[in-house]
Parts: sequence; C-alpha cells; structure tokens
Amino acid sequence: MVTPCPRPDVVALRSARLHDVECMAQIELAAFSDPWPASAFAELLSAAHARVTVAVDARDEPIGYCVLLSAADEGEIANLAVVAPRRGQGVGAQLLDHALQFARHAGVRSVYLEVRTSNHPARDLYSSRDFVAVGRRRAYYRNPLEDALVLRWDCPASS
Repeated sequence: MVTPCPRPDVVALRSARLHDVECMAQIELAAFSDPWPASAFAELLSAAHARVTVAVDARDEPIGYCVLLSAADEGEIANLAVVAPRRGQGVGAQLLDHALQFARHAGVRSVYLEVRTSNHPARDLYSSRDFVAVGRRRAYYRNPLEDALVLRWDCPASS
C-alpha cells in the first residue's frame, strides 16, 4: 500500500521492497556510525514481526525509512533514518507517525526506542510525539561511545 502525496513537499510512504535494500543501506551508512548491513534490511522484509516502510521521492527512490518491530502488545522503532538533504523537512515525522499508526492498529500498546543522548533533533521529534524517557543504557553506542536514552510511547486509549 502506498500513502499518496497530498502536497508536493510531502513524500509518499510505502512498504520497502527488495530493490530498496541497497539504497536503504547507503542511507544507513551515511546516517549512523555503526550501520546495519544491507543483509539486515533484506532479512526484515520477510519477517512477520517487522514493518519496514520507506519514504520515496517523485522518482520512487527511497529518501528515508523506518523499521518497526513488534511482539505481542509491544513495539520497537528499531531504525529510522532520512537522507541528509531531506532532514528537517518532516520526512522522519511522516515515517514515525506512519509506524505509530500501524502499531496502534496492530494492537500494540507501547513502542520503545533508543536514541543517542546527543541526538537532539531526533529527541525533539520523539518528544513531539509524546515519547518519554524510561531508562538509560550506559555506553550503548560505539564510535563515539555514548549513552542511549530509552524512550517509550504509550498508545492513546481509543474513545
């Protein structure tokens, strides 16, 4: 399923496909100091517990992605990245909102994630979506060594 672009500045979202994996791996390599390999993305595409969504430009080229993992009533945003030229334009917010909406419809009650303590743009995004800090993982990230904040989002109760 593809989420259409309501405005030219808003990208389309769709499920990731095998031919997206190399592009996702390149985005990952540019975004993170300890990147996932392409094989990790490829494996997740067929995993029942994973939802991998890409944000695509007008040429249907991935410019960002989000990996949501779920088990029972809990979920985890395992990975979210956007190409550098498109950061700060709402692409990450679209991907996150899509993942949270999917989680809600799948019966997930809480979604967790880890974020570098120094990653203020990501922390601001997560805070704007009502994620709250529930823990800290000391020396979780390498290159450079840094703590991770563990954040949780609780699915709002349906009225």
